[in-house]
Amino acid sequence: MGYSEDLAIEKRPKMRCNWASKSPSYFLPVPKPAHQESAPGWLISKWTFGARGDLPPVHLTWYDGNGNKRPPLQKEHNLPDWPEATLFIGSKGMLIADYGHFKLYPEERFAGVRRPQVARKPSHMDDWIEACKTGDPLRPGTNFSYAGPLAETVLLGAAAFRAGEKLSWDAHNLKITNNPEAERFIRRDDYRKGWTL
Repeated sequence: MGYSEDLAIEKRPKMRCNWASKSPSYFLPVPKPAHQESAPGWLISKWTFGARGDLPPVHLTWYDGNGNKRPPLQKEHNLPDWPEATLFIGSKGMLIADYGHFKLYPEERFAGVRRPQVARKPSHMDDWIEACKTGDPLRPGTNFSYAGPLAETVLLGAAAFRAGEKLSWDAHNLKITNNPEAERFIRRDDYRKGWTL
């Protein structure tokens, strides 16, 4: 998701990991004129994922690009300034993590907590090849049931940036419900002819 200076912030009252199983209900980019041919040097984006059963909605803010646009919480709580990280904010504390480090705050509450040991896979490429060989669609660590909704979320962010306004999203019908003009960022009327052998 973006460049090596990304920092994502997610606020949720309960630490359960099924929030991403629901598509975002809306996305709002921080206003900035869209360039027609490239992504911006920085972008602050906000998504809302609706309630899931007894769990409340999840609000996600993504700080992408330029390191000068870091979230205010980072300075307020003296959080590490890692080149790439994700910050989770819960009702009892915060977790900041990247691919090799993590820190829990407040540190005194979580003293002694160790990182769980998870079996490492050789690489994304090896994982993908093994999935192709075995025919197991759930084999890859980022299988399509996970990667599909994640890609949908990020691409919806790009569509909202191009539209320059908040978009409401109907994931079941793959349709923007509040801006018919923005549909051009979701699908085209004409596609080039496909490949043939």
